Amino acid sequence: MFNNKVIWITGASSGLGKFMAYEFAKQKGILALSARRVGELEEVLKEVKKLGGEGIIVPCDILEEHQIESAVLEIIKQYGRLDVAIANAGFGIYGKLEKLTAKDWRRQMDGNVTGLALTAKFAIPHLKNSKGRLALIGSVAAYLPNPNTGAYGASKAAVRSIGQTLQLELKGTGVSCTVIHPGFVDSDITRVDNDGIFHPEGKDPRPKNLMWPTDKAAKVMVKAIVKRKKSFVFTGHGRILAFLGQHFPGVGRWLIGKLG
Repeated sequence: MFNNKVIWITGASSGLGKFMAYEFAKQKGILALSARRVGELEEVLKEVKKLGGEGIIVPCDILEEHQIESAVLEIIKQYGRLDVAIANAGFGIYGKLEKLTAKDWRRQMDGNVTGLALTAKFAIPHLKNSKGRLALIGSVAAYLPNPNTGAYGASKAAVRSIGQTLQLELKGTGVSCTVIHPGFVDSDITRVDNDGIFHPEGKDPRPKNLMWPTDKAAKVMVKAIVKRKKSFVFTGHGRILAFLGQHFPGVGRWLIGKLG
């Protein structure tokens, strides 16, 4: 399916971005790997090549518009095309809403919303040429409130809205837009503090019994992109919570309270 297709992934240095790169590599894809941490990207690229893929490292901080644009231009310079763009880079700002500062809010929205939207903006002209695939990585948090993650949930609700709008705006272009909403997946997101500093020793407060392994999550995400699904919610608990959030919000809030 993705043999010799050019696939750009932001946030590819760890977590879901890294394991999606491995899935595409198994299908002989050409990976353009973006993130801030170049050393980690080099390790990912080594594994990509071992799995049968190839690619390049395109360092990019999604908080900087010119870096996003430059990353796309570099990919086009190297390969002359772009077939898949995955706006995966993102992070969480944590704390009660009454405690969050303007800086916290700007950082959350600049990363998860503006950075994602600009990733799509600069990729879309090239995806139109290839009738390619755009994927936006949201979260089940878009459907339900959760104490101490209100800013993150608001940002992912915006991702959901952006995806729905793009599906209308891209109609007739041949470009699909898939919005993926994961539930609890093993990743480093909770080990990055509100200033963007990574703490490898940090504990993940999410319930371990509900957590999906990252490689398993990446497989189903790639399948959703292959099928050009408009919206894809997983895991099992994630689907239940999203359904409740849409149709029975009172029950959903009660259940989130119990899980917390």
